[in-house]
Amino acid sequence: MKFLERLVLDQLRPLVSPTLNPLQFAYQPHVGVDDAVIYLLHRAHSHLDGGRGSVRIMVFDFSSVFNTIQTILMSDELFRMVVSSYIVSWITGYLSHRLQFARLGSSHLDTVVSGVGAPQGTVLSPFLFTLYTSDYQYSSRTCHLQKYSNDSAVVTKGQEWDYRTLIADFVEWSQANHLPLNVDKTKELVIDSKKRMTPVEPIKIHGREVAPMGQYKYLGVHLNSRLDCKDNSRMDCKDNSRLDCKDNSRLDCKDNSRAAYKKDMSRLFLLRALRSFNVCLRSFIKI
Repeated sequence: MKFLERLVLDQLRPLVSPTLNPLQFAYQPHVGVDDAVIYLLHRAHSHLDGGRGSVRIMVFDFSSVFNTIQTILMSDELFRMVVSSYIVSWITGYLSHRLQFARLGSSHLDTVVSGVGAPQGTVLSPFLFTLYTSDYQYSSRTCHLQKYSNDSAVVTKGQEWDYRTLIADFVEWSQANHLPLNVDKTKELVIDSKKRMTPVEPIKIHGREVAPMGQYKYLGVHLNSRLDCKDNSRMDCKDNSRLDCKDNSRLDCKDNSRAAYKKDMSRLFLLRALRSFNVCLRSFIKI
């Protein structure tokens, strides 16, 4: 089935590429997580250039987005992109009338038919989700919306009215497309170039306030409320074994280093464990 999905994907991608969201960084050739992080940081630093004003970043989180995709809306989006009716019909059948049941040993529950959502762990579903959300795009000189799959971020240069209007429109669009927002995991980061952290009026989503945070982990990178790092060019370390950097109270270079250190150590532990079982060295090269 995955081979068949790859064939469909190879036919589908060229058809929809002219209408794809240019600020959707997921599941695109030669584009990835690093591009999304670099673009966000570049826009933020560009807004802060000159040491004036502040930047607000709102990072949205959806709840079970793959399970809420509407087949009819997906078909309408594909027709809007001028996709062949044969491919649209195949994808509609791919998303519709899926049989599901739970089994434990020799016992299983009754089979139910699902016509909502996309099957997870497949080749085609992630790309279909990017198409499902591609109709909402926004980018201006002072404010933009960028996406990485279901991780969406709004970045603005202190333009309060544009910022709040864009967030309200995005929340309304999410509801209309059956993409429920997880307000508890939706976070805001306020960056003040003057380091005075002027209090800002919090954003409300569904009547609940989104409190600004001092730091946030966006796509694996730790961001803080100032985006600065003292003596970052020298990266002085007290002890290389601990990866502790001097004066890291303002940028999370220490946090990023510790995260990378922890991740590498977990992988090295796996290699050491395999080595203790006298695993062939060629297998380590492949790993």
